[in-house]
Amino acid sequence: MIELPIEFKKEMQELFRDDYELFISEYDKPYKQGISVNRLKTDAQGLRAFLPFATNPSPFYHDGLVFGGYEQGLGKLALHHAGAFYVQEPSASAAVTILDPQPGEKILDLCAAPGGKSAQIASCLRGRGLLWANEAVKSRSQSLMSNLERMGVRNAIVSSTRPDTLSSRLDGYFDKVLVDAPCSGEGMFRKHPKTIDEWSLDHVKACAARQTAILISAADCVKSGGILVYSTCTFSKTENEDVIYEFLKRRNDFEADNIQVDFGRSTEIKCAVRISPLEEGEGHFIARMKRKENVRSKSCVGNPYNCLFDFHKKGEKSYGYNRVQEVLDEIFIKIPSGRIEICGNRAFILPDIMPDISLSDVICAGVFAAEIKKDRAEPTHALFMSSKPSELRRVCGFSHGDEDLYRFLHGEEIECSGERGYTAVAVDGIVTGFGKCSGGHLKNKYPKGLRLV
Repeated sequence: MIELPIEFKKEMQELFRDDYELFISEYDKPYKQGISVNRLKTDAQGLRAFLPFATNPSPFYHDGLVFGGYEQGLGKLALHHAGAFYVQEPSASAAVTILDPQPGEKILDLCAAPGGKSAQIASCLRGRGLLWANEAVKSRSQSLMSNLERMGVRNAIVSSTRPDTLSSRLDGYFDKVLVDAPCSGEGMFRKHPKTIDEWSLDHVKACAARQTAILISAADCVKSGGILVYSTCTFSKTENEDVIYEFLKRRNDFEADNIQVDFGRSTEIKCAVRISPLEEGEGHFIARMKRKENVRSKSCVGNPYNCLFDFHKKGEKSYGYNRVQEVLDEIFIKIPSGRIEICGNRAFILPDIMPDISLSDVICAGVFAAEIKKDRAEPTHALFMSSKPSELRRVCGFSHGDEDLYRFLHGEEIECSGERGYTAVAVDGIVTGFGKCSGGHLKNKYPKGLRLV
């Protein structure tokens, strides 16, 4: 059995009361595994048909699946490389269920790395509206961007900046904001026992102070009548209920918003639920609040195309623009919607919706589509990952068990009959990369850092 800190057990005894012994006994059991289905590329029914293990629907998310006992490495599956799903502890998906993103909405995920909840939000948006995914820690923002690229998200902006900096520029802009706050990680004790060594009551208190500050900053980004969801992967009342009490005391422009879900256990505040191993999860707390109507804010004006990056002026970019247009015409039957903009030697297809601001900490907007060379433009892995086979002129398709597919994922050249030119590689109808076809062979363009080893 996992050796839990004495102070932690005392707090859990007070929190769970009559259920305490049952709660502690859960630490002798294995944790549940789960995935979130990426509806930008497939659906649960289609994905389940190709997975090498049995799954059941998740109680926490309509596009979630749960399973147990698969130990062969989900990250090595071709469908994972293709972005068909995101590996996620089942109850971690509950925060997005309570956020309830709808197609067309503008949504901010303020503490987004490594990207599981951002991927869920993007899936719910179905390519419409805007996802802004921010991660203050620069080193973690790369994993966020990589995961959104793998999931094929076209309508996202990724940034790495402080919450207060972002809120000062995006006051009242978003329909919904998610704060999945950094916490003491008590809900990870069973899954990652090493986190126990980092736990202390002082650390819990420090986390609570930081969480409150982040939540206060996030509140400014919510529009009048909009929704703010706060979540943690910890049990502590200090980091959960007490943070919400403090927030509502300091922000009288917000009010508790009822949660109506059939999972978790109720808390002492009506706008929150707690999920523990007793509810088939690990350890999550989720609260939902609403910004009152008719609250004044600066509110950025939505501008379809602006300067988040230092784009070239039209005359300076015309040569590169023409090269990009040529390669997109070669690849697509119909080029994706969105304005093509050039920043340095990189070309982006911007989201249809963007806020009218300039922010130097933006890492990526829309899809990084092509890199401009001296006499040509070369398409990127991100461009193909955001595309469906039906949109592309040339596709080399494989089933998930095909040996040539795994040779491709290893970075090898494979046989590919068809026209000469840039060609997508797909697994079970989902694009997982590309190469350049010539003479019946496909020169591999799968990024070295993503290849199977």
